Amino acid sequence: MARAKVSADPAELEKLEWPYDWPPPWRNERLVGHDTAERTMLAAQQTGKLHHAWLLTGPRGIGKATLAWRFARFLLAGQAGGLFGAPDSLEVAREAPGRALVDARSHPDLFHLRRTMNPDTGRIRNEIVVDDVRGLGEFMHMTPAMGDWRVAIVDSADEMNRNAANAVLKILEEPPPNAVLLIVAHAPGRLLPTIRSRCRRLALHPLSDETVIALLGDYAPSTSPDERAALARLAEGSIGRALELASAGSLALYREMVEVLSTLPDLDMARLHGFAERFARRGEEANADWRSLNYLFDGWLKGLLREGAVGEGAAPVVPAERGLRAKFLAAASLDRWMEAWEKVARLLSRSDAVNTDRKQTVLVSFLTLQSVMR
Repeated sequence: MARAKVSADPAELEKLEWPYDWPPPWRNERLVGHDTAERTMLAAQQTGKLHHAWLLTGPRGIGKATLAWRFARFLLAGQAGGLFGAPDSLEVAREAPGRALVDARSHPDLFHLRRTMNPDTGRIRNEIVVDDVRGLGEFMHMTPAMGDWRVAIVDSADEMNRNAANAVLKILEEPPPNAVLLIVAHAPGRLLPTIRSRCRRLALHPLSDETVIALLGDYAPSTSPDERAALARLAEGSIGRALELASAGSLALYREMVEVLSTLPDLDMARLHGFAERFARRGEEANADWRSLNYLFDGWLKGLLREGAVGEGAAPVVPAERGLRAKFLAAASLDRWMEAWEKVARLLSRSDAVNTDRKQTVLVSFLTLQSVMR
C-alpha cells in the first residue's frame, strides 16, 4: 500500500492539529476565570523551589492548556522584574526575548508532547504513542540553551497510551534539575496513580456562564445573544466546548434531538429515522455532527440523572425540553435510567471504537430509552 503524502508545510500541519478558527493555546494570550491558579503558579516560581511536575486538571476546554503555555512563556521568556520588583502576573510582553519562539513552538528549551501525525495515513493519531515520548527524556536532561529552565507540556495526558504513560513515569521518577513538566489532564482519575503522586496538582474549575457568553461574543461574534446563552448552558463552563458546538451548528442538532425525545414513549419512527440518517454520512462535517451528538446525548441523560437525584432540573435550552425530563422520571425509576444511560454510553463509545453503523447506533439508543418508559 502506497504511503500517504504528508505536507511539510508547518501551517498545513498546524491546521491538521488545530482545525479551529480561534487561537490555539500556544498563541492564546487570554486566560479568563483562573486568576487563583495563575497566582499559585507565580508564587511557586517566586519561592525558588518550583515543583518539577504540575498536573493541571479540570473539564476539557476551560483553559488548562492555555495556563500551561502561559506559565511556559513566563519561565522561558519572562520573569524579569519591573521597576517595582518581582512580576505580579504571568504576563509576558510580546517583544520579550524568546517570546516569539515560544509562540511558534520552536524555542530550544521547550518540548510539546501531543498526538502527532501518522506518516502512513497523513492524519493525526488518536493517541500519544511511546515514540512521541522518546525525545522527552533526553530533552529534560539537557542544559537549558537560552535561560534557566527547560519546559515540557503534555497536552493531554488523557491521550497517552499505556506505553507512553509508562515512559513519562520514568521521567517523573528521576526529575532533572531546572526542568518543569506541565501535564494537562481532563480526567486525572484515569492516569496511573504513580504519575498523579509525583505531580503537584492544580485543579481548574469550569467557567461561569457569564464568562463563556462574553468569550463567545469575542470568538464567535456571528452568534446571537440567545444562542450564546444556550451554548453556555450546553457547554457547562467550557469555552472550548461552546466554540466547538457553535462552529458545528450544534444548537440545531440539539433542538432536533430533543424534539425526537419528546415523542417518547410512542416514538415518532419517521422522525427518528430522518434524524438518524444524518449520521450515516461520512466526512468531516458528519464527524463533527457525530461528536456533537455524543456530547449532547450523554449530557442530556446526565442532566436527567441529576434532576432525578437532587430534584432540581436545569433550565430548558429549547422549548420542547420544558418538562421533558420530569416526564421521563415519572415513567421509570432512577435506577432504570442509570442503566439506560450506561447502555447508551457504551453503544456510542463502541461505535467509535469499532466503526459500526452510526445510524443503527442512534436508532438502538432511542429504542433503549423507549423500552425503559414502557
